[in-house]
Amino acid sequence: MDFTLLKIKKNQMLSSKHLIIVLLVICAFLKETQAQIERSDRNERYSDMELISMLDAVFRSEQEPITRRDSLIDLYGIESELANEQQLIYEHNHEINEQKIIELLDNFGWPKKEIIGVRGNRTICNVIQHSDNCIRIKYLPMMKAAVMDGNLDPQLLARTEDRIATESGELQIYGGQMKYYPETKSFNVWPVYDPVNIDKRRAEIGLGPIKEFLKNRFNFEWNVEEQLARSAHFNEKMARKR
Repeated sequence: MDFTLLKIKKNQMLSSKHLIIVLLVICAFLKETQAQIERSDRNERYSDMELISMLDAVFRSEQEPITRRDSLIDLYGIESELANEQQLIYEHNHEINEQKIIELLDNFGWPKKEIIGVRGNRTICNVIQHSDNCIRIKYLPMMKAAVMDGNLDPQLLARTEDRIATESGELQIYGGQMKYYPETKSFNVWPVYDPVNIDKRRAEIGLGPIKEFLKNRFNFEWNVEEQLARSAHFNEKMARKR
């Protein structure tokens, strides 16, 4: 066969391969473009009643077992089998809810307050609050930005900051976190930084006096002298650990 003819056929084969590669690249580009459009469409659809409905379902499945559990604890004690059953239901629901909230925040950021309202914000914050500390720490910057943008009330941010502090073994700032102490079989406030001025700090972010909050929320009596002693003991204990 003529050498020139072989060269022509070889070039034709190379051209065909190049064409296939180009077509594959174009197909991949079009596929990714379509995926971006679909993600954008989902984002637009998520910012309506579908988002509100999802958050409402999360709120109910997250909070209702907790409410039932706490009522049973009041009736039968913290070691009640009935209360434990509700705790297991809550834990199962929370795993599902946590994934939904993570996907929402990671894909779309913090929703607008005018869309989800106070209840929607509280739902997201409740799920974050009930998650591991690493989850709370991960979304803390997003929560701070949401407060700055007017999409989140500072009280909910403060609650998360206190929870992070208590889980990290530090003094809380605003006093919203309680802990069960097995040695006394009772609840008490996790030790607070500067208990004397706690109401001043709370007022700065729109929270009421700590005494009223603890009485209404936990039926717990705030005693500043007791809390001063507990905070001092906590500081001494932490100093020995260092």
